Amino acid sequence: MRCEVNVSPAGQPILALAILLVVPILALAKDSRSLCSGDWMCINAVTGSDQVELHAANLRDVPITFTMRVRTRDMHADRPATVTETLAPRQSRLVIVLRRARPDRLGDYRIAYDWTVGSKDAVHDESQVYRLPYAAGKSYRVLQGYGSRFSHTGLEQFAVDFRMPEGTPVHAAREGLVARTEASNNIGCWEDGCGRYANFIVILHDDGTTGEYYHLQQNGVLVEAGERVEAGQKIGLSGNTGHTTVPHLHFAVYRAAEWGMTQSIPVRFASADGIVERPRRGGRYQAT
Repeated sequence: MRCEVNVSPAGQPILALAILLVVPILALAKDSRSLCSGDWMCINAVTGSDQVELHAANLRDVPITFTMRVRTRDMHADRPATVTETLAPRQSRLVIVLRRARPDRLGDYRIAYDWTVGSKDAVHDESQVYRLPYAAGKSYRVLQGYGSRFSHTGLEQFAVDFRMPEGTPVHAAREGLVARTEASNNIGCWEDGCGRYANFIVILHDDGTTGEYYHLQQNGVLVEAGERVEAGQKIGLSGNTGHTTVPHLHFAVYRAAEWGMTQSIPVRFASADGIVERPRRGGRYQAT
């Protein structure tokens, strides 16, 4: 969720998602204002007579990775202007201190940040073998496997799309904690911006990676954030919401990256015919 704010020489933000009030830097001994992304994280600006401390706060019980960029005028930062860090659950941390470059000028700054669930330093458990994300005994055709040229490139290289009729039960491929869900959307389309209409489930694994299940049908999420789920548990119903052309389930395991992005990770799946190392387009794999 990208947030951006400009702070004028008097400390007034311009065109912000979360509004910071006017903070004249020279007039206050100390003051604190926040720029928040819903109830997930905040950047708290603590303003003193000649400096601003920027603190990042995680408001949830799962780790999140954020990137923040600060652009300044007549102010100096005590570290690089763009940082990417992971916050532990409920953690708050001082990130950057801005100081006035000239005593006769207030200076101003601009903040932009984005975040995602998970840890940027997650080390995937390579011994893990995943269940296929549907009921035992069932098999569904793979529309896109690893490295498919249509849309599984770059960060999505190791995602898998399974062709499923709408309403097909979706099962957890690995145990973990439900970190985030969305179930209110009923739109599927292929134009730019359609991704915001996807219904999904994000499950945090014990190694800091996430298993993510996308394009679920409206009201097709059967679990709640904070719930612990087991591998094989029924968690949702497939659909055709978000950036999509046909009903299907998009599944991948991810590590958190910069600017709210996630990097897919290759994983192995258990099937009735043995371990699937690299799901291929057109393949059908029976879940066990």
